[in-house]
Amino acid sequence: MEAGSPSASGHADGASREYRHHHYVPQWYQKRFLEPTATENVLHYLSLHAMTFVDERQRRRELPRRRRRGIRQCFAADDLYTLRFGREQTTSIEKQLFGDLDQRGNDSVAYWSTFAHPAADQKALSGLMHYMSAQKLRTPKGLDWLAQQLRTTDPNQTLGAMVKLRTLFASIWAESIWQIADASQSETKFIVTDHPVSVYNRVLGPRNRLCRPPNDPDIRLHGSHTIFPLGLDKVLILTNRSWARNPYQPATKFRPNPDFYRDTYFNFFEIQTHRILGEDEVRQINFILKSCAYRFIAAGRQEWLYPERHVSKSDWNRFGNGYLLMPEPRSLHHGAQMIMQYADGSSQSFDDFGRRPWQPRFGADDQPQRGRDPLNRFQAEFARLYGPRRRARSFESGRLDDEQDSEERHQYYLSLGR
Repeated sequence: MEAGSPSASGHADGASREYRHHHYVPQWYQKRFLEPTATENVLHYLSLHAMTFVDERQRRRELPRRRRRGIRQCFAADDLYTLRFGREQTTSIEKQLFGDLDQRGNDSVAYWSTFAHPAADQKALSGLMHYMSAQKLRTPKGLDWLAQQLRTTDPNQTLGAMVKLRTLFASIWAESIWQIADASQSETKFIVTDHPVSVYNRVLGPRNRLCRPPNDPDIRLHGSHTIFPLGLDKVLILTNRSWARNPYQPATKFRPNPDFYRDTYFNFFEIQTHRILGEDEVRQINFILKSCAYRFIAAGRQEWLYPERHVSKSDWNRFGNGYLLMPEPRSLHHGAQMIMQYADGSSQSFDDFGRRPWQPRFGADDQPQRGRDPLNRFQAEFARLYGPRRRARSFESGRLDDEQDSEERHQYYLSLGR
């Protein structure tokens, strides 16, 4: 049963099974991956590993790897979030946590799927950050990762940590460069996986020891991008600011100020929109999503389940010239320290990496590097690779960036690489 359904008794000695069938990828989210012409809530569902059963003659048989399946039966397991205390059981996590979380997530994902400047909705930001952070932990892969970190085999201890840490990733993501990319002009659309919040680092391929299941690349590494499909046609890509400004540094070193739990700020104007993805780019993103999945993926069309027919794992670090997920660097700047003034006269200041004025290195990583600045070098490289047309646009000085740079400005960016 989907989180948020009406409740009856959640205890094992009760007659009802309400809140016992747990979707670790909610049904409302799965519906976003149905084709507009779909007449049923059915997806093409693929098991990434062979599954067997014992038939009535006690023979072990293999189940079909691919089948059409109703979303009620996709990405779900009985009692995944049920806490057990001796003979007693409770489904309070499903009822009290995920009911509200999924409602906020549903509203927030809908908002970000149609986001357009100069909108700025703090409630939608908070709702998405809390939902994404919990979603990354609530899947079987996320729970196994938590158990591994805790070095425990006790499901209750793992579930308790999931509840406690459910906003773990929010501050790091809020300080990232956000890009909302569009697949509406591609025949191929995005797939949905059993671990929807995926992480890509171009030097940490699926075979790397740091990425062996249930591990993902740490989101705090310079070169880690977080990928979250918002539906068939839209995907949210979050890139560490340190990497967006300098993709020439080691991708596996930690970004500045990598602490998880702390206050920070978010700049709606920096969100990059209007990026239109080509067919090859969508397939490459789907390949990454499938590579980060644990056991199951699903799609509106059968052929979308197999991006590997068009994409090679050996090209992992070369997708999009190595810049498949990168934001448009010509919209980035140094030194965007934020001062917030409140109605009571108080104020707060943050540097680009969430440091406060009294903290060591406040503002130190916001300034251009001496000599040949990496951001300028990257801007020149993008100008050379993609020409004067911006790959994405942010909101600056009360308007969107120009869709295309003037010849003079384009030559200026090219000159930064000399």
